[in-house]
Parts: sequence; structure tokens; C-alpha cells
Amino acid sequence: MNRLVIAIDGPAGAGKSTVARMVARELGLTFLDTGAMYRSIALQVLEQSIDPEAIETVSDLAHGSAIFLSPLDSMGNQKVCVGGRDVTQEIRTPEVSQMTSRISAIPEVRSAMVELQRSISRQSEHGVVLEGRDIGTVVFPQAEVKIFLT
Repeated sequence: MNRLVIAIDGPAGAGKSTVARMVARELGLTFLDTGAMYRSIALQVLEQSIDPEAIETVSDLAHGSAIFLSPLDSMGNQKVCVGGRDVTQEIRTPEVSQMTSRISAIPEVRSAMVELQRSISRQSEHGVVLEGRDIGTVVFPQAEVKIFLT
């Protein structure tokens, strides 16, 4: 079955998430908030008091995390769960944002998240709309639609 992949990239604050949610809802595709995935790992690093410099430990955490992103609700919101626990609000704190910047720079973490993003895409019935850093160049270079939103 062919699945449509729409990759939206661009600088911070350009409205990537807003546009991606709207497109996903309009086309009936899965919305994949890649930033929420990285934030979920950052939250776990903080909660478990893991040193972000402990690359192997953070990498193991990223590879073993059970991250679930719900379908968009009627308002365009998405629930983010880690290990069955709703962390939607918790991943949006300033502390998590700061840690996300640190752990997202770890190549092993990026690799784990790319694997998960590709896996979710393969499982999506009709396709996905993804937004985030390097989505159209690294994660889905074969995406049918690539947008660089400024």
C-alpha cells in the first residue's frame, strides 16, 4: 500500500507544527510531532536523573522508550504517552526544553528517533505528516512532498 509522506522543515517559530496539524487533519493522515518524541526522552532523562553526557545510557533510554502519539482529536491536539503515561503537558516545561536541546544533539538519540519515526510511518494506514529538523533531508529524503516553511 502506498503511504503519502509529507515532510515539513524550517526554522523555529515558522509555524511548522500548526501547518502540519492542519494538513494532517484535512487529508486524514497521521500527524507525527517529532519534537514531542525528543521531549519525551528529555523528560525521562530528567526524571531518572541521568547525566546527559552519559551518551550510552541516554542512547539506551532512547532506543528502549515506548513513545506513543495519539491521533489528533477534533481540536487538533495530540496526546503524548511514554510507557503508557500521559506526558503531554510535562514535556512542554522550560526544563524539558533545555534538556531536549542537549539530548537531541546526540547522534545515537537522533538515530533512535529516526527509527521510531520511520516505523510509525510504515504503520500508518494512509500516510504521515511530519515536521521537524532534517525531516525532508535525513529522516524522509524520499518524501513525496517536502516543504521548507519560512
